[in-house]
Amino acid sequence: MFNELYLCYVFVFLIGSCIGSFLNVCIYRLPLEKSIISPPSACPKCNHQIKWYENLPIISYIFLGGKCSQCKEKISIRYPFVELLTGVLSLLSFMKFGPTPLFFINTLLIHSLIVITFIDLDHQIIPDIISLPGIIIGFLFSFIPGGITWSDSIIGILLGGGLFYGVALLFYLLFKKEGMGGGDIKLLAMLGAFLGWKSVPFVIFASALVGAIGGISFIIISKSKESVPIPYGPYLAFAALIYLFYGKEIVSFYLQYLL
Repeated sequence: MFNELYLCYVFVFLIGSCIGSFLNVCIYRLPLEKSIISPPSACPKCNHQIKWYENLPIISYIFLGGKCSQCKEKISIRYPFVELLTGVLSLLSFMKFGPTPLFFINTLLIHSLIVITFIDLDHQIIPDIISLPGIIIGFLFSFIPGGITWSDSIIGILLGGGLFYGVALLFYLLFKKEGMGGGDIKLLAMLGAFLGWKSVPFVIFASALVGAIGGISFIIISKSKESVPIPYGPYLAFAALIYLFYGKEIVSFYLQYLL
């Protein structure tokens, strides 16, 4: 029994890391509005088409020494990191939810958040092609037994999107400039769709807290007095992951100490 479970863990990690390789393609191509299917992956410098054995998650990076096999251009460490991160989070999702529909639903959310995080870090945008379909998909998944109810999902959409829209509107009225992008609003609506309305207060509070710490740390480390836009999507994604894995404990805390 132990050996079978161990093999399942290895299998899930390997599949997750392979999906991570595909997520790298999405992270690079979606902001450029390129197809994520074709053409095949190639070195951006010499255009060498990457062979299948050069595209094995994590392993190929190690054996290639982090360089293109043809032109020896350095390959960003981000590629194996995303593959490793996707594999680890997929495994944690399997360990949390087991071989159930919730595993597939929540792992899809995790993979979406990985893509959103790195695109937002690079380009300060959250693509509508992920968040808008995500809202619909999250709502449809709420009809599958075992997770949140459809009413929890739709209230989560309205509460998440509505609260952030209200904050963004208030900020604009007070300061006459945009303080929160529309992508963040749609992302929180998507999180509400997948995780339900009870997740929204925690995600907002936790992301604001981590965002404040991250922003202050960046200012101190960079010693820059200029205003630098800090993407908020990664903080929302991080808070959502915490809720995803510890949601029941967080809701129990709400009920016991805050209500």
